Amino acid sequence: MVERTVGILLFNEVEVLDFAGPFEVFSLATLPDCDRKAFKVKTVSQDGKMISARNGLKVTPDYHFDNHPVFDILIVPGGYGAEEVEIYNTEVIQWITKQQSKVEFMTSVCTGALLLAKAGILDGKRATTQWMDIGRIEKEFPSVSVQRDVKFVDEGSVITSGGISAGINMSFHLISRLYGKSVSKGIAKRMEYDIEI
Repeated sequence: MVERTVGILLFNEVEVLDFAGPFEVFSLATLPDCDRKAFKVKTVSQDGKMISARNGLKVTPDYHFDNHPVFDILIVPGGYGAEEVEIYNTEVIQWITKQQSKVEFMTSVCTGALLLAKAGILDGKRATTQWMDIGRIEKEFPSVSVQRDVKFVDEGSVITSGGISAGINMSFHLISRLYGKSVSKGIAKRMEYDIEI
């Protein structure tokens, strides 16, 4: 089995658990029947400079848009920065659009779904987002079939998840798809995270 590379998009005012939750889950995953890491987890931002996440947490991305490796999985988190800034940032939206043709899985957490919708990735698909922003997606992106009261929506190569902690559930789900439920259960036990897989 080959180690996959997970890319997590960062930007100012990104919600911390939106990216830190999936980062933790994917970082702890090992390949079945061996101790090799299943994923390399890397962060990327538009310019690679330190970002200030929600409530002031400072994070320095590993890469910027011009020097990152090929990602197998892309995680697009949400937060105020996604909702009010990056959705209007044409360079970010174009980069996400370009990644769609390269990644094996395109995923979002919380209002990161707004960025996927803006990039046209959710057209004609079922999707979910943070409960407070479901109405916004329905209004601004009527071609998206928004699902309520779910932790995540799996549309094959595109997976969206609800608000903040739901990105952890989505991460476990994707790992289960790739490597089996036993791998996800092992990570959940290590994290002391209660989850139905």
